[in-house]
Amino acid sequence: MTENQNPTPDEPQDDAMAQAERILNEAASDIEADEQGADTALDQAELKAAEHLADLQRLQAEYVNYRKRVDRDRELIGTNATAKAIEALIPALDDIAAAREHGDLVDGPFAAIAAKLEAALGGLGWSAYGAAGDVFDPQLHEALMSQPSTEVAEPTVQHVAQPGHKVGERVLRPARVIVAQPE
Repeated sequence: MTENQNPTPDEPQDDAMAQAERILNEAASDIEADEQGADTALDQAELKAAEHLADLQRLQAEYVNYRKRVDRDRELIGTNATAKAIEALIPALDDIAAAREHGDLVDGPFAAIAAKLEAALGGLGWSAYGAAGDVFDPQLHEALMSQPSTEVAEPTVQHVAQPGHKVGERVLRPARVIVAQPE
């Protein structure tokens, strides 16, 4: 045997060391591959979590907007229903105003009923408006007639033929008036 072929006492130890190093290198590369796989899986999981969070936030915003819209619509429906009911009562309210103007509602059960009706409607946001001396506003008043006057500096309500009716800020019927115009 040649010198290279004769086993020496150091050779089995070198083979064992080489084999151990090879096993360690393979284990290290397996660990590195596992770490890269874990990092990739973690990155994918974080991306998916971010997508789910964005979806959840969008759905929550949509729900909040839906609730606001429903609440606003519910309030509008209530206001419209109140306005329709009061519009149906305007002829009766006109009769009450005319009776009061002629002195027929001074005393008695009819005066009490009229006061209770007006108080109940006032609780729903109704109000009557229009008085002599008010500044004429075409959005609140309907001019039936116009007369020149030296006593006014701007168009002014001289006489109220029929009072106007409102629910909150919504005009149900403008006050029907005679207007005094400055000369």
